[in-house]
Amino acid sequence: MNDTHIVSGFDRDLESVQAHIMKMGGLVEQNILEAAKSLRERDEELSERVLKSDKAIDALEEVINEEASRIIALRAPAAVDLRVILSVMKIAGNLERIGDYAKNMAKRNSVLVHMTPVDGARSALGRMAREVQLMLKDALDAYIQRDVELAYEILDRDREIDQMYNALFREFLTFMMEDPRYITPCMHLHFIAKNTERMGDHVTAIAEQVIYLVTGSMPDESRIKEDNTSRDPEASVPNS
Repeated sequence: MNDTHIVSGFDRDLESVQAHIMKMGGLVEQNILEAAKSLRERDEELSERVLKSDKAIDALEEVINEEASRIIALRAPAAVDLRVILSVMKIAGNLERIGDYAKNMAKRNSVLVHMTPVDGARSALGRMAREVQLMLKDALDAYIQRDVELAYEILDRDREIDQMYNALFREFLTFMMEDPRYITPCMHLHFIAKNTERMGDHVTAIAEQVIYLVTGSMPDESRIKEDNTSRDPEASVPNS
């Protein structure tokens, strides 16, 4: 009877912390889409809403880490149960970083609205952000359903994000070489593109956690990056 009580209590704790993960993931998805929309529509008010919403994302990460730490201390989970808790903490960390990149997109939009528009850039960045958001949605679904096949599919899809970034990078270079007026706006747009590409990397990290959670090991082979514009993937990490 006592064992049953302990197990049910642990299950309730897990349900609570995983509910926070899904709530956090939903907020991050919303911020990605709204940051992209603010960029596309040159909407400074929407950008401000994204900045404020990021505080809720940060607060949820703190709650998740506190709850996970408490579960480890009180329940002393082992084997699969411990993997669940560790995965929750890592997923929360990745979601927080994705939220930071969305926040950075919104911040740069507040500057870009006062600069010369770059034809086609905003819509292209919007499509890229939408793909990342869909990847994140699937990664969270894979986590809830413990779907390893879907998780591996997400790893493959990140290559498409890298290719979109490469194409935008070349396009921005062309604009800057042809007209000096585009140099500053294209630099801001490039940082947004790079940050969106980094969002994709963090989504794949979530997918890798799903694989670890279900199988007990990380993917065997290192993922091949399609981003060939830089050797320093952290070069565009935004300021929190």
